[in-house]
Formats: sequence, structure tokens, C-alpha cells
Amino acid sequence: MQKEEIRLHFLTFESIDELNTEDAFLLREAQLVTQFAYAPYSHFQVGAFARLNNGMTVSGTNQENASFPAGICAERTLMSAASVLFPGVGIQSIAISYDHLHGKSNHPISPCGICRQSLVEFEQRTGMPIRIIMGGLQGKVHVIEDAIHLLPLGFNASDVR
Repeated sequence: MQKEEIRLHFLTFESIDELNTEDAFLLREAQLVTQFAYAPYSHFQVGAFARLNNGMTVSGTNQENASFPAGICAERTLMSAASVLFPGVGIQSIAISYDHLHGKSNHPISPCGICRQSLVEFEQRTGMPIRIIMGGLQGKVHVIEDAIHLLPLGFNASDVR
């Protein structure tokens, strides 16, 4: 038997003010687009904003549905839009923010499991790593250099070939 270990390394900033100009821009835009989320059931509005490798930007928000769990997360909405608008173009960085209408929005949240899987597969099919910037409307910000770090021992396309 061999004991193995998986570690996650990420950067933590005390606030958006410590980020470089580009990352701060992306996170501010993600914060702004939370207002376009459709979240009448959870009251948890999530916004995602990304810079693509071609320099263009794309946004997405969560879209809930009374036929739960038929909704879609902000990250997957963004990836769907990016795939249609810019086929084959990778995502350079994606910022994710949220507004909890009945609570606080003062710490980073990370993508759900389905979004983690989707981000990693998007990386694999475009051949480009995706930086992830996570923050609320206030508070600390986490930056992960590559989405693959959010899905250790992940299931991927090579497993079904």
C-alpha cells in the first residue's frame, strides 16, 4: 500500500482592491451581472464573467426553474454562450461572484461539482487552462490558476474512450 496526497494551492487576497487590474475588472463585472440571474427560489444570484483567449468577454448567470433541478449554473451558462459565440476558443480567466439576497455575500464560493466537471472538460477540449477568480460582493478573493485543481481524481473524456 502507498499513501498518496492531493493538495490544492490557491492565492487569497483580502479584497478586490489587491487584485491586478484585469482580475479586478473581471470580478467587478461578475458582481454586476449577478443582478441578471433568475433565482426566485434560492434567492442566491450567481454571476460569471470571463475573458476568452481571443480577448473577447462573455458573461453568464444562474437560471433556476420551478422544475428543480432543471436550472443551470452561471458557469455553465457562460461556457455554453462562449461555445456558440466563439467555437473552439479557450477561456483565459473566469470570475465568479454571488449575491445572497437573504444573507451575506462576503466570502468566496467555488463552483459546484457539475460546474467543476464542465470547466475541466472545457479546458481539455480547448487545450487551455482556465484561471478561476472567486469572490462575493465584499471580502476575500481566491484565485486558482487552473480549473483542474478543483477536481482531483476527476472523471474525464479519456475514461470513456
